[in-house]
Amino acid sequence: MAPPYYVGDMENLLLSGERLNKINENLSLIEYTGGLTFGTDAYLLAAFVKGGHKKLVDLGSGTGVASLLCLAKNKTKTAYAAEIQERYASLIERNGRLNGFEDRLKVLCGDIRELTSTMTEGEADAVISNPPYFRNTDGFDCKTDEKSIARRELNGTIYDFAAAAARLLKFGGTFYTVYRPDRAAELIHALKENGLEPKRMLTVYPDTKSKPCLVLVESRKGGSPALIMDRPLFIYKDGTREHTADMEKIYEECAIWTK
Repeated sequence: MAPPYYVGDMENLLLSGERLNKINENLSLIEYTGGLTFGTDAYLLAAFVKGGHKKLVDLGSGTGVASLLCLAKNKTKTAYAAEIQERYASLIERNGRLNGFEDRLKVLCGDIRELTSTMTEGEADAVISNPPYFRNTDGFDCKTDEKSIARRELNGTIYDFAAAAARLLKFGGTFYTVYRPDRAAELIHALKENGLEPKRMLTVYPDTKSKPCLVLVESRKGGSPALIMDRPLFIYKDGTREHTADMEKIYEECAIWTK
């Protein structure tokens, strides 16, 4: 079924400074030109999420793409997308309507440090996040304030994101996050300090000859210590830009193996 806004030429739906992309799972995604764009980390986060959730909260949602992918794959019945930037919160709402998820995707515009389960109509059984990777003092150069807010810890550290997840989750609920490998120790510490026990970790490499580029961690509120280290994921075949068989399968299914 075509998205409800489809009227032939979807380019006519765009505002100034926007573009439309067709992405995985037959989704249409409006993005700001020069703004935040759909990337591998957001897709892998959505693929890392297991199915069967009733309510999912996405912390720092950006364009809403991870929530949209989870909804499209029926990994959750309802998603709450929390985003501090008003411009992007509005964009998430339009992307939800564009893809027919206006009744299942709810937008929360505000600071994740102030989120409570009252704002999400009760506790969630899953929280996901692709949080800012860089400290305020890191030398990473962002060309716009919007990108700085998305990539730097201007509105919360990884501890704040873990604390928000713990507040929003029911006991036994799951927090899925993607982060930088060089800050994995900080992530694990933040999780455990907030009562979120790491249960599963997957390390992502560009290829077999490169250092890791991402780490995905699944943690459980109130869980007992027992961490499963998944086999590594290699995105590309060595010396090429051709995806590995594992990565092709992930793109086909929007799912990552669980053992």
